[in-house]
Amino acid sequence: MKRTPIDSPTLRCEAIQWKGRDAVRLTNGTIELISLAGGGHLASFRFLAQTGLPSENIFWEAPWETFDPVRNWTEDLSQIYGPAKIGRFLASYTGHALCLDYFGEPSRESIAAGLSLHGEAAITQWSAEWPAESEKAHCHWTAKLPVKQLTFEREIRFSAGQSVAYIEETVSNRSASDHHCDWVQHVTFGPPFLRSGESTLLASATHGITSAYEGNSLLESNRKLTWPFATRASAGGLADLRQPFSVKGQGFLAGVQLDAAREEEFLLAVNWRSRLGVGYCFRRGDFPWMTLWEENCTRQNSPWNGTTVARGMEFGTAPLPFGESGTPRGDLISDNPTGCVIPAHDKKTVRYLIFLFSLPSQVSFIQDAATSGDSILLRDDRGELALALPGHGAEAFLAQNAGQTTKSKIT
Repeated sequence: MKRTPIDSPTLRCEAIQWKGRDAVRLTNGTIELISLAGGGHLASFRFLAQTGLPSENIFWEAPWETFDPVRNWTEDLSQIYGPAKIGRFLASYTGHALCLDYFGEPSRESIAAGLSLHGEAAITQWSAEWPAESEKAHCHWTAKLPVKQLTFEREIRFSAGQSVAYIEETVSNRSASDHHCDWVQHVTFGPPFLRSGESTLLASATHGITSAYEGNSLLESNRKLTWPFATRASAGGLADLRQPFSVKGQGFLAGVQLDAAREEEFLLAVNWRSRLGVGYCFRRGDFPWMTLWEENCTRQNSPWNGTTVARGMEFGTAPLPFGESGTPRGDLISDNPTGCVIPAHDKKTVRYLIFLFSLPSQVSFIQDAATSGDSILLRDDRGELALALPGHGAEAFLAQNAGQTTKSKIT
């Protein structure tokens, strides 16, 4: 890992330790993003305290001790994190994880090859490099995935003074056959940022379906839903999926289709007490689905231990974690296929934005987020502008190469 920091009082990229793990810190004097070398997880995203804004981490932090992926999995580790097919992922998981090249449990063949839940990338050691000098703080991550014969790259860039991270990801297929895969951004929020009665979650979702969850689901299983409401399992009536952690001891899993009328989708999370918010904008052509997952002290097994609180807003190429050998629900996906294809000896690139914001006191509701020129615009339920965030070239960044499946051939 290259360790020369950018020589700038505000734009800076440097190798650090985060909770005892190798990481890279990227900052522009306004915000800070910390990425882990082990599994590539985005572990922390926050305003710097010097801004005077709330500086808590908006991402969920695993309440158990995490560590970088290990080659030799032991029975002792299985006692702490679960069997290898799940535990390898949970042992390093925190914040925003990448699920590639499948979403859910591995096949028998992948288990035999040492893979785990949600694919090879999240249990692989990544490498990072960055220039000694730059007008924009940025870092380039690479992960070699030998089992699946893929190479994953992630470029993260900041501009001075903005609260926006520009992220570009590329998957290269080095095999002689087309590669069918899933590509999901496993975004997870939790306390202290996300709390019951204080927070709201929003997305450009339309409809979807619920799934079973750990024998104690808040939602009735296998029922269609219209965002943001879903049928409750026991008490009857409807649950508002915008409100997190409504019933302790009950979690849920649901898949939703994002708005087919939009070219650009979004998700938002806001804490109304602190007025702190975070959002993502991304292209529907890249990520047309979102999995909603909530763990609210439901799972009693280790490492969850009946005490974990987390909400996933996981946008990607699949509505639910079907797993490597699973069969997608035809009635849900008839008008919107799942997965993506990386042609033989070729590559595919996607882009998305992550942004932090502080809401003015007069704003009481947010309904929409979208890029426009050099801004990210947040609007209320009447379509009125609530907040405009500076985002130099944000709209052009997302639109770049839109609709193109591949870049140049790999030689």
